[in-house]
Amino acid sequence: MKILYATSEAVPFCKTGGLADVAGSLPPSLAAEGAEVAVVLPLYQQVRERFGSQLEFLCYDYVDLAWRHLYCGLFSLEKDGVTWYFLDNEQYFNRPELYGYADDGERFAFFSRAVVRMLGHMKFWPDVLHCNDWQAALIPVYLKDDGVREDRFLSIRTVLSIHNIEYQGRYNPYILGELFGLDAGWVEDGTLLMDGDLNLLKGAILCADAVNAVSPTYANELKMPYFAHRLDGIIRQCEYKLYGVLNGIDMNLYNPAEDPRITTNYSLENLAGKDEDKAALQKMMGLRQEPYTPILAVVSRLVSHKGLDLICEVLHDIMALPVQLVILGKGDRKYEEFFHWAAQQYNGRMAVSLDYNEELSMSIYSGADLLLMPSKSEPCGLSQMIAMRYGTVPIVRETGGLKDTVQAYEAQWDSGNGFSFANYASGDMLYVIREAVYLYKDYPDVFSRLRKRAMDCDFSWARSAKEYLRIYANVTGQHAALLESPPETEAAPAEAAPKAEETAVPETPAETAPEAAAAEAAAPAAPVEEPEKSEKKTAGAAKRKTAEKKSAAAPKKKKGAAK
Repeated sequence: MKILYATSEAVPFCKTGGLADVAGSLPPSLAAEGAEVAVVLPLYQQVRERFGSQLEFLCYDYVDLAWRHLYCGLFSLEKDGVTWYFLDNEQYFNRPELYGYADDGERFAFFSRAVVRMLGHMKFWPDVLHCNDWQAALIPVYLKDDGVREDRFLSIRTVLSIHNIEYQGRYNPYILGELFGLDAGWVEDGTLLMDGDLNLLKGAILCADAVNAVSPTYANELKMPYFAHRLDGIIRQCEYKLYGVLNGIDMNLYNPAEDPRITTNYSLENLAGKDEDKAALQKMMGLRQEPYTPILAVVSRLVSHKGLDLICEVLHDIMALPVQLVILGKGDRKYEEFFHWAAQQYNGRMAVSLDYNEELSMSIYSGADLLLMPSKSEPCGLSQMIAMRYGTVPIVRETGGLKDTVQAYEAQWDSGNGFSFANYASGDMLYVIREAVYLYKDYPDVFSRLRKRAMDCDFSWARSAKEYLRIYANVTGQHAALLESPPETEAAPAEAAPKAEETAVPETPAETAPEAAAAEAAAPAAPVEEPEKSEKKTAGAAKRKTAEKKSAAAPKKKKGAAK
């Protein structure tokens, strides 16, 4: 099977967030499973500066975007069994940053258009074109638009991954032809129109052959208005093609036994090096050298959906505990100013770095004892997986991928790989922070076993890659050996969250009835049925009894304010 992965960023070439980690590690894992894989992304200035000498120039062509006739160069690089393609246009991409420019809509419209028009210059014609987020959302639209005139595009199936539905690519509908080069019919029939705006992500959801959310719980949450940022109606309409595949991490890159970015290497069998990394972190951040005081860390963008309001509400209560606090990140000014002020109040016990530094983040993952992620919403989250890999126990709110990856500590059964709370409430968060801190202080042997269970989790891409191949097989019909059942792994507490299952295709598919899509989007949000109720309606009596037995045998959480 031939797969082309289209993304706006990928490690090690360029990165601003978790999308880059996924785009850098999933394609090599797919290649390891036997697929023929290529990745295409823009040739940014920072890519040219760091990897320019390794890139091979293949050819150039001209891409038409509305009235513009634009140069597009094609470069390539072979790495990890994957062909990496880079689309060159200095007007759009020769800039110091990846995003944040007034013409981002035009820049990524060019990228999407160029991906489609440069396919003939690549080494294979893809069976599947896998697009990511709003920056590549016009690719399924352009493929359908060009497919009306050129039959060769009809063979390509498209998959869209939603890494964060909050970012949708919204623009004035009057620029549809001028900026994107599309006919007004795409707005008039409702495919690209949402709340009076052009909505590129909505168009991709309707036009793609499969839609993937990056964790099972997030796929279910996107059907709810609270999480979907007004796209819940469209998601429910397209539920028949909705999947929820949990992201993974590169277990070789994030390996405390061999990682050159940390002070001292250590492993699950010998954790002595982690104490040295903790001492180094305390010295680096200006904290007191207290080996038996737990370090609580926050490594995050400083924005509201990361749950920072909860931390601000009870910061003084947190600092009343025998704990040190480290915060790394940048974002909204109000959070930056608050944490900068707070660090001055707790000199030697709280340290803040208002930046994002990859090396410092690894020092925190390896040197801290606890990682706090109280997210209001979290599609998947990679920080908690990286932290567990380095023996830093996570404290998370049960949402999205956090719920799928972190199993709450159970004192009665001495089980779990972290701490969690369900309600978005600062009191509940404070409750589990206290529980974690006092477990560290009063029961070091128990905390050590908890730490080792976290380190022992397998968050590799092996399982997820097989599930992606199953999606590709479903949309292309190339079932064959690709439909082998993925192996069970210990790091799959995702079974606690309902996966988005395929349902029967409605009589009027989304891609052929945009009017219906628009009507559905305008309609009041339908109530989302609880997974347990749905199961009772469909399962037989024997299945219900089995489920009841499993439920009775499962460890029960401790009573208290937090789950």
